[in-house]
Amino acid sequence: MSRGYDVVLLGASGFTGALTAEYLAKNAPDGTRWAVAGRNKSKLERFGKDVLYADVTEPRSLRSLAESTKVVATTVGPYVQYGEPLVAACAETGTGYLDLTGEPEFLDRMYVRYDERAKQTGARIIHACGFDSIPYDLGVQYTVEQLPQNVPIQVDGLLRAGGRPSGGTFHTAITAFSRPKQNLEAHRARRAAEARPVGRKARAVAGRIHRQQGFWAVPLPTIDPQIVAFSARLLDRYGPDFRYSHYAALKHLPTVAAGIGGVGLLVAGAQVPPVRNALLKRLQPGDGPSAETRGRSWFNVRFVGRGGGKQVITEVAGRDPGYDETAKMLAESALCLALDDLPETAGQTTTAAAMGPALRERLVKAGLTFATLSVDHY
Repeated sequence: MSRGYDVVLLGASGFTGALTAEYLAKNAPDGTRWAVAGRNKSKLERFGKDVLYADVTEPRSLRSLAESTKVVATTVGPYVQYGEPLVAACAETGTGYLDLTGEPEFLDRMYVRYDERAKQTGARIIHACGFDSIPYDLGVQYTVEQLPQNVPIQVDGLLRAGGRPSGGTFHTAITAFSRPKQNLEAHRARRAAEARPVGRKARAVAGRIHRQQGFWAVPLPTIDPQIVAFSARLLDRYGPDFRYSHYAALKHLPTVAAGIGGVGLLVAGAQVPPVRNALLKRLQPGDGPSAETRGRSWFNVRFVGRGGGKQVITEVAGRDPGYDETAKMLAESALCLALDDLPETAGQTTTAAAMGPALRERLVKAGLTFATLSVDHY
């Protein structure tokens, strides 16, 4: 099939989508054929690129969009509400698909419904290509590469960050909190459908509150451990018995208690429709802070990896996680998937399995840091 574009971005009229389009406009290599897509062409003409019509409620328009390009990147969420028709179109047409979802239910349902068809057509379906979950997925891979091969490996990730979530991220979180039954059903269906690696184990372990690296390490129930564990199941380099635990790193115990209590209140409120609706009105999709506010935001993730008598401590760090760096990660992922020489993969996969070192090299050039802090033997 002839593809007129290398990359098409769906959702550029939103806040993070617009930042992604602006990043592509400044950083896509000369000769890259890229376009933006959405329902309202007049809102998208400001980017100075071709504008394609696409509506997430019109499958025919998404099929046409998928057929026109090598890769589609979408910022239109919550994905459990709006994402499936585009995944279906990409799986059917062999088109690369990237998104920014942080919704485990969506990942699990898309795996069950479209992984096999994507493998047949050669489509690479890659979720969580922003702050969820690239720093952790590629950071763990970077750490594992420095540990001995063919040994059991344990990696702990400890996140520190300063910034605020986007409106889209907030809506995604509240939507996920409101669907515990659906999340559990999707998880069970995924476990029944997914083949496990033969002779190997790879899993995420919740962990417990404890002191580590000078901080209180608090289990962080995000999508990131699920992504890391999926990469470990796909890649033999993670060893015969791989475990990953994911934490927020906090300085003070009262902050730990306040954080746990705040999340608990949000989860409880999301179960009550009037409360949920009131929460969703507080921050709208497309809302975001000023460039000055984003300039003060930051993140770093420290990874402690152990295996075969060796301990490695690494760090992935960047600036504003919720917006600028997420837009950068999505844009570079799209360019990498469309333009770079990559391993042969198909079906639902991950950034580590599909792009790995090639994407890491791109992100380092774009300003993120991957550093080894210490290497010890025990």
